[in-house]
Amino acid sequence: MDTALATDAAVPRRTRGTRPNRREGAGRSLGVPYITRNIPTYDILGEESLLRIEAIADRILAEVGIEFRDDPVSLDHWRRAGAKVDGVRVTFEPGMLKEIVASAPHQFTQHARNPARNVEIGGNNVVFSPAYGSPFVMDLDKGRRYGTIEDFRNLIKLAQSSPWLHHSGGTICEPVDVPVNKRHLDMVYSHIKYSDRAFMGSITAEDRAEDSIEMARILFGRDFVDRNCVILGNVNVNSPLVWDGTMTKSLRAYARANQAAVIVPFILGGAMGPVTNAGAIAQSYAETLAGCALTQLERKGAPVIFGNFLSSMSLRSGSPTFGTPEPAIGSMVVGQLARRLGLPLRCAGNFSNSKLPDAQAMQEGAMSMLSAVHCGANFILHSAGFVDGLLAMSYEKFVMDTDFCGALHAYLAGVVVDDNTLAMDAFLQVGPGSHFLGCDHTMRNYQTAFWDSALSDNEPFEKWVEEGETDMATRANRAWKKTLAEYEAPPLDVARDEALIDYVTRRKESMADAWY
Repeated sequence: MDTALATDAAVPRRTRGTRPNRREGAGRSLGVPYITRNIPTYDILGEESLLRIEAIADRILAEVGIEFRDDPVSLDHWRRAGAKVDGVRVTFEPGMLKEIVASAPHQFTQHARNPARNVEIGGNNVVFSPAYGSPFVMDLDKGRRYGTIEDFRNLIKLAQSSPWLHHSGGTICEPVDVPVNKRHLDMVYSHIKYSDRAFMGSITAEDRAEDSIEMARILFGRDFVDRNCVILGNVNVNSPLVWDGTMTKSLRAYARANQAAVIVPFILGGAMGPVTNAGAIAQSYAETLAGCALTQLERKGAPVIFGNFLSSMSLRSGSPTFGTPEPAIGSMVVGQLARRLGLPLRCAGNFSNSKLPDAQAMQEGAMSMLSAVHCGANFILHSAGFVDGLLAMSYEKFVMDTDFCGALHAYLAGVVVDDNTLAMDAFLQVGPGSHFLGCDHTMRNYQTAFWDSALSDNEPFEKWVEEGETDMATRANRAWKKTLAEYEAPPLDVARDEALIDYVTRRKESMADAWY
């Protein structure tokens, strides 16, 4: 019987007194709690096209409607709000949902147990969070296998150790060695224990959402949680045009507690939505807008994130495809629509359908991640580890992706123009025909001028040969093992830790194991 909190093996402690090596990415001091972007968003559609998409979304909502299944409370909310309810199908007058979501905050703080790790979600802020939801994990040593609670904790530790991520994430992988009805308890506790960053809770059943929120109350205090966002819940539409009761009950649980729901349709173009981009965007907009509005009917002013997950498919085989150009460019439009609503945005991520941490993985990941950056996404789930169409989390790609996230920190910083960066003193010192290698300006700025990858090999070919001719995946394999060997968990208040363990133990003892 799984009645006690699963415990972790003893964690090796990092040698104290050593200065973190910047190249290895080990320096926690190098990180920032979130990014404030200094480059503009990329708006690709004009006003007329945006109005046409919004108009089609209004027609979908008014003439087709959305079904809200197995949740009578949601239907009651819609009746009171003035929507037309026919069985489980709800239709909405044009403009109605926009009016309802106007009460949601444009920006909010998600508090971490370490206040220095609080994140600002919305506005010009960008938060990178690990990938979410994979049943499998993989690495170069053991190959592909079902995820375990040990893998789950390892991935939390890798995220916590990276200066380039800002959030601990949620279901980084499914720990299938823990019963389905109990694993959420171990997952939330693991985020709290092994990370001091903000995190996500369970959404797979209303009581699991409530457990997640209750554990957050134990950690932060009941009154604090009622006034502040401390946990996110990522809820998905059952596209096309269906909200099932499991999701709406969890959505309402988070909103009721003043916690943020991330509202996300998953539209596979040609299957769960139109094969054409504009139609899929209109559908996504309608489905997401309805979910966001429902949070406000549950608790006016509750934080909510407007989410999106457009995807394409191989029309020859029916297989989903990820990291492709059509969803990437579609994200740009979703960003424009979210900004018109004034809602924080979750969009895109480091998507890939590759089965290995290889060139395909990084090509597809770069395509989709850059679209997230340029579309104005505020909360970027799936920033690290995503392979095999999200069926697996790769240890090596996790490290490779966090390295890429480091590059994006520099990219989003834009170009600073001031007396130092214009470097007139360097031109005066160096003059024509000389070099800048040893001038005063270079010596003042060389440590911060360029982002320095922890994984890329920039040495001469001969040195690369002498050192073993390794590729990036091999270097990433070494890096994650070193990180885990040196990992040290952030301090956690003993009394709160004991209270959390007691809660988890009692909840597990109150129910029999369920494996489905």
